[in-house]
Amino acid sequence: MTQPRHARDTERGRYYSDPAGGPALVSVTNVIDTAVNKSMALVPWGVKLTVEHVLDHLDAVAERAAADRPVLTRELKAIHREVKERAADLGNRVHAAAEAHVLGAPVADDLEVRPYAEQLRRWLTSWRVDLAEHVVATEITCFHRRLGYAGTADLMVWLPTGPGGQPELWLIDYKSSATRPAKSVYPENTLQLAALRYCETVLLPDDTDAPMPHIDRTGVLNLRARSHALVPMPGDRTAHRAFRGALETTKWLHTAASSYPALLPPAADAPTTRKAA
Repeated sequence: MTQPRHARDTERGRYYSDPAGGPALVSVTNVIDTAVNKSMALVPWGVKLTVEHVLDHLDAVAERAAADRPVLTRELKAIHREVKERAADLGNRVHAAAEAHVLGAPVADDLEVRPYAEQLRRWLTSWRVDLAEHVVATEITCFHRRLGYAGTADLMVWLPTGPGGQPELWLIDYKSSATRPAKSVYPENTLQLAALRYCETVLLPDDTDAPMPHIDRTGVLNLRARSHALVPMPGDRTAHRAFRGALETTKWLHTAASSYPALLPPAADAPTTRKAA
């Protein structure tokens, strides 16, 4: 996502500064990145990318392996990181375009982002969303000072999903991908939504506090180049309890020592207090 207001990157990941002067608050995404193990999906994905690159450039890789193996190894190890960084950059640009559109501001002409922005427009049109009437907030900072975390909600919008088409206030997170199906989500998306839903306050544009609105429903709006899907997810109290466990784990890891002194054996001539048998 784009760099939110008051967010800053540290050696321990993203934190939010508090305009009220309190301690820094760990970001919701930082908690999930720290405490949720994604290696079961990311490691096979990284291996797949590397293998496909080698097979697509087999002759060149063979020549490089004989002539410059260390440099080739470094380049192959970096393939998955480069793909991940490009995807993150695209996601940031999609978020920026979505925010601009919802605010009625000019949207930068970005050929790669254009189809994703078009899918957002189609989704808004299909739900008959009036930007002035139905959108409560976009890219709004949410604080939970008591628990020590903060995050940014992509969209709060009224949708006619209640009984008889009654409006319900949704908290929605945008997710973009060039490869995943539009209906696919990750379990940790629920943790993110629950963490935001149960924040205590939101920051207004002048950095004053307002109560967190009562959220009726939470979901992920997947934006793809040729499709889109709003996927409801149960960001409820059960998910929030799970997030709080991840939050405690993250706080512990971020303050734990990274090294400890080794215990050495006593010197050979040191006295011992052990009595002879």
